[in-house]
Amino acid sequence: MDAAAFEVLVIAELDELPDDMVDGLENVIFVTDDRPEDGSLDILGLYDGVALTERDRYGFGELPDRIILYREPLLAACADLDELKDQIHVTLVHEIAHFYGIDDDQLHELGWA
Repeated sequence: MDAAAFEVLVIAELDELPDDMVDGLENVIFVTDDRPEDGSLDILGLYDGVALTERDRYGFGELPDRIILYREPLLAACADLDELKDQIHVTLVHEIAHFYGIDDDQLHELGWA
């Protein structure tokens, strides 16, 4: 799957998330990339920012936090389109949870890690 088709799939899955999950996202952008900087296939997504629970407030001109989904690792982890959609959904929820201050241990307990 090429980068453009993958991005369309990510946008569709983002649109399927509950409103109460995405309505609180402030100063966050969603991006896709082929692979993490280290070139590995082990990382499916990344929250790059300061969790809501750890920030005072953003000032004018602050760069947005980013939620990145990595195309090649996600494609490598999934056998078919349905599995890919499910994994994109899980990865979005996982990374959005980090924005809200939920760590990997808590996500594991909740079944999202």
